Amino acid sequence: MVSHTEVRTVYRLTGVEPAPEAMLDVFDLDLLDRLGADAHFPEVFGVPAVYITCGMEQDRAPWCPSMARTTGIPVTESVRRTAAVLLLAVDGTVYAIGCDQGYRLIPDRLKDKRFGLSFAVRQMDPNLIRGAVSRSLGQARTDISLVPGGAAVPLLGIRDHSRIVRSLGGYLDDVPLTRSRYARGKAVSAQGGSGLRIALGVEPDALLSDLRTIARICREDIPHPELEFVDHIVPVGDPATRDALDRALDDRLGRLPDGRISLCAPSEHLAATAAATSYLTRINSCEARRSDDFDLDYVLARARLARPGERVNALREGTVTLAKDRRAGATDTLAVTSALTWLEAGVSLGPRRFFLLEGEWYEGGAAYLRGCRADLAELLARPSSAALPAWAAGESENDYNNRVADGRPGWVCLDTRTVANPLRPRDRVEICDVLAPDGTLFLVKRAGGSGPLSHLFGQTRVAVELLQESARVRAEFVAMAARLSGGTCVLPEDFTPKRIVLAVLLKNREELTPDSVFGFSRITLAQTAKALAARGVQVEVVGIRQDAAPAPQRPSRPARRGVGSLSACAPSAG
Repeated sequence: MVSHTEVRTVYRLTGVEPAPEAMLDVFDLDLLDRLGADAHFPEVFGVPAVYITCGMEQDRAPWCPSMARTTGIPVTESVRRTAAVLLLAVDGTVYAIGCDQGYRLIPDRLKDKRFGLSFAVRQMDPNLIRGAVSRSLGQARTDISLVPGGAAVPLLGIRDHSRIVRSLGGYLDDVPLTRSRYARGKAVSAQGGSGLRIALGVEPDALLSDLRTIARICREDIPHPELEFVDHIVPVGDPATRDALDRALDDRLGRLPDGRISLCAPSEHLAATAAATSYLTRINSCEARRSDDFDLDYVLARARLARPGERVNALREGTVTLAKDRRAGATDTLAVTSALTWLEAGVSLGPRRFFLLEGEWYEGGAAYLRGCRADLAELLARPSSAALPAWAAGESENDYNNRVADGRPGWVCLDTRTVANPLRPRDRVEICDVLAPDGTLFLVKRAGGSGPLSHLFGQTRVAVELLQESARVRAEFVAMAARLSGGTCVLPEDFTPKRIVLAVLLKNREELTPDSVFGFSRITLAQTAKALAARGVQVEVVGIRQDAAPAPQRPSRPARRGVGSLSACAPSAG
């Protein structure tokens, strides 16, 4: 059966004129000559196009000599790899598509580093993310999350103001691409980082249509609300600031190492880094230094030898070639990278802190306030799963919680009911104020300032962590819910909450909005919701209205066997 699509990785190139001659200059022509590559200029597309193809051969595989020494049996096996790159100029933008080893011929410096990611945050289903690669500012650390079946964004732990997401993989929403027309209801997946790995049309017209659709989505569509945080942290754009940071780094590179410049592999080449057994580093030299691993001391030493003002550029133009064998022939090369992309450093300009990451500068904390505001606005805009009654004048918190439970079949008031603290059994911990039949925990608070809300948010996190981590707390809580409900609320023995509702009455404020929440609480609420989401717990926040009328009289109820009555939720003496 003929396939209408093939999975390819497409890159968007920057600074390349959409003309065949300029597009051919993208490549290292000397390298193409050494590889015996052929250049073609396809006319079937009706747009400027350059097509490079070559075969890379080795008479003897790198493992042959060493295995002959190990086994005493000389064997000679040849190696052949192929490479192809197609450049297309579509509506003034040049795209590159590599086949087999062809992607290694595309210079990193010309790739739009956010092209694939830009598409992903606009089209990927935030509840079906299969993988993510992220970096933490100032920590020289790369985090990789893999969930083959797909998971919601909060469970990946990547939503943080100091974390830079480098790539996302997952399932797409309905996208009008060639693959979607032939998928017949099957999910379409993609991986977006610097490049976009996705099924593209095979026929010329279909391929051009797909590229135009991808370009339109990146240009016109807005990011998905649950993925827009990825766009909050972007490289420093002000030229004067970038120049000042480069000068500060240049000065530091001229000094002896003091530990403030560290090493971290470029996120686009993590697979190559894992497979590499040989590194060839060339900085301001005709000869490359060979080492078994990336040699940070050597790189810094070469930078110190450069003239003041030229050290950063020397690293930017210097190369580190990753190879899977010490001989590093054409078939062994895994990646060619800029030496600067391996370094991380922090530089301060007055009170502002900046970090060098993969050759670009980022400002620490630049996205913090914006991220908190966005998180809070999204949290308060979520529809509530339950409408709570107004808080009557003169009504205590315990009376209000009892009234909420009394008016809803199967709900249980657990205000002031506690379980043993496993860290200190003599202490008791209140899990929630009201429990709904579906296991939703309601925590209720009337607050005139940030203090009561901080207690509420702290109690929420403690309750979730204890129920998830302590079998003893789970057992005691499940038994308590069954006992106080007279056997009508039966939770599974391994119960852990999936949803928590924070119900808040702000004194002297009409309604709960991002502006009405007390300043300190805006930050702690956003942090609490983020922490619980990473544990798989959805947080809802609802405002409670203040009613000027007194509360209605609660009807008396006959005692339940072994329970007394729901008034058992009232505070006990002492």
